[in-house]
Amino acid sequence: MSPLIVLFSLFLAAVFADTGGQKTTPNLCSNDVGHKRQKRDWIWNQMHIKEEIDSPLPHHVGKITSSVSNRNAKYIIEGEFANTIFKVEETSGDVYAFERLDREKKAEYELTALIIDRTNNRSLERPSKFIIKVYDTNDNSPVFVQKVFNGSVPEMSPVGTSVTKVTAVDADDPTVSGHATVKYQVTKGGENFTIDDSG
Repeated sequence: MSPLIVLFSLFLAAVFADTGGQKTTPNLCSNDVGHKRQKRDWIWNQMHIKEEIDSPLPHHVGKITSSVSNRNAKYIIEGEFANTIFKVEETSGDVYAFERLDREKKAEYELTALIIDRTNNRSLERPSKFIIKVYDTNDNSPVFVQKVFNGSVPEMSPVGTSVTKVTAVDADDPTVSGHATVKYQVTKGGENFTIDDSG
């Protein structure tokens, strides 16, 4: 009887040893998952700057920020007027304009943000495009589309008869309330003629 008991005990020990070996496999997999590269993202708000700012240059436009953690990281910008009108502070990601901007000449600029390792110039994040919008200030006066508008009206016409139509335009941003609104006024001859908001 005792040799049988010893044999059975050895069999059970071998079974438990096998299951113990199987338990280590999931732990190895979970360690591998922990070493996978985490997804990183560029982080910034929409960038904008008012046109024709009077304060001394440069003007702060915004900040590009990446979640990359690397003490050798360096920010770079490329694209329209990068490193001429617009420059980025390479360690902080702060973007500055080195010229006063005119929205009527150009309303927005498209640039690309990059972050590299300064020791080997290797990219640490995929490049990302961003837009700098120039906000309008009401700095343009309306102008008539032609120098002279001719009109005529038959004699004895009833009050309210249309004589002519005039048109003026404003170069300011029409999407900003009041900036491109044109109002008309008769400055001479108002005793006989009136003008409405449509010209």
